[in-house]
Amino acid sequence: MSRQRALVWFKRDLRIHDHAALVAAQAQPDALALFVIEPEWLHSPECDASHVDFALGCLAELRVALGQLGLPLLVRVGSAVEVLAQLHQDVGYTHLLSHEETGPGWSYVRDRQVAAWCKSTGIPSQEFTQTGVVRRLGSRSGWAARWQARMDAPLQLLHGGFTAAVPLDQPELPTLASLGLAPHGKTLQTAGEQAARRTLKSFLQVRGYDYRKALSSPLTAEDGCSRLSPHLAFGTISLRTVHQATEVAIANTPDRTLAHALRGFAGRLRWHCHFMQKLEDEPSIEFDNFARVFDGLREGDFNAAHFAAWCEGRTGYPMVDACMRSLVATGWLNFRMRAMLVSFASYHLWLHWRPTGLFLARQFLDYEPGIHWSQMQMQSGTTGINTLRMYSPTKQAKDQDPQGHFIRRWVPELARVPLPYLAEPWKMDVSVQHMAGCTIGVDYPAPIVDDKVAMKAAKDRMYGLRQSPAARKPASPSPQGDLFA
Repeated sequence: MSRQRALVWFKRDLRIHDHAALVAAQAQPDALALFVIEPEWLHSPECDASHVDFALGCLAELRVALGQLGLPLLVRVGSAVEVLAQLHQDVGYTHLLSHEETGPGWSYVRDRQVAAWCKSTGIPSQEFTQTGVVRRLGSRSGWAARWQARMDAPLQLLHGGFTAAVPLDQPELPTLASLGLAPHGKTLQTAGEQAARRTLKSFLQVRGYDYRKALSSPLTAEDGCSRLSPHLAFGTISLRTVHQATEVAIANTPDRTLAHALRGFAGRLRWHCHFMQKLEDEPSIEFDNFARVFDGLREGDFNAAHFAAWCEGRTGYPMVDACMRSLVATGWLNFRMRAMLVSFASYHLWLHWRPTGLFLARQFLDYEPGIHWSQMQMQSGTTGINTLRMYSPTKQAKDQDPQGHFIRRWVPELARVPLPYLAEPWKMDVSVQHMAGCTIGVDYPAPIVDDKVAMKAAKDRMYGLRQSPAARKPASPSPQGDLFA
């Protein structure tokens, strides 16, 4: 009988703990592990050097951890099928094991190509679930129960190490420079599984206490939110691990306030998979309006100057600019402020969600395609089923940064502007501008659009279209349904 050898193909599951493919590989001697840095990823419009940098940090830790278990981690650069074919020729693996992935369009194409190659070469390929997303979902009825069953299932844990494989060349990990990527300049969260587990522990034991109150303001959310999203996006911790640890923390804490806060967080874990399910069911929502009645709504009105000002944080609206500059510098922003950025781009500036979504995808270290594109469409009003959310940047500044600390931190041009004017600096008269050392239109831009005029125009167009006969026709099936029944 020929020798069996499993190849564990890592994608967005860069961990050891609760890894079904690794557990399955233990049943075969001489297993190998692989991560492919794909040109399709590097050249995709949503990829940023910060994403690659974080992945390389995860891989460095993962390679050491796997090596201690006797499992070599090979890191190769190239298209997936080409790498898999070459590796099959070199080492003759007999099984391909991986996790399911609900990714962007290029990864969907890649997975189909890999499946076709495995079939043509007779290599058994098995994909394991790692989230609550259900492949080929025939009916949305009972989705919540299926999600709960998956999250409550026993963790997939390794027992011992692996049989030593034939020695293979394991060159140093590539660098951003060797991959042709320029430095990104962001200050990122620490990469790797150990950082993920520390982050979870600190949130459940200490930082989560004020979660419900902290999540709206960019000041308090920086520490009060879980900060697990990049780790979930790259799979350095599994959603099931987070779910089960949260339930244990809720059950064991005597602090009712903390328990209440963590229950709010636990509910959002289900939403995480809910939005990913939408992309799984309808991959086209990454590219096309969810409700096709909105086709042509913004496509012909794209204003490049407005787009550039929004991307660069120089719109003349301090909260918008502070949030964008913070995001570009750190790769993270709390949800409410993300929603405000999209709302401002979509309604005030009347920009289409696809180019703004690609820019934000490159900034978000925690870019999760299913969540991202669903939210881009929801916040820009093109789902046809959700309430229109039109944020006033001035109101958000006063509500979420009442003392102006966040704005002053990220928009230093406004550091000396008196607090009563900080959310609306264009209202300062010349003498106040002189005193503050900030001349509007020179040191800091005047608003690129009039808030009230832009909002009225957006409302008129959106609500007018929503009331049209075409908009009242049934939309294509949405995964929203009774997912939470």
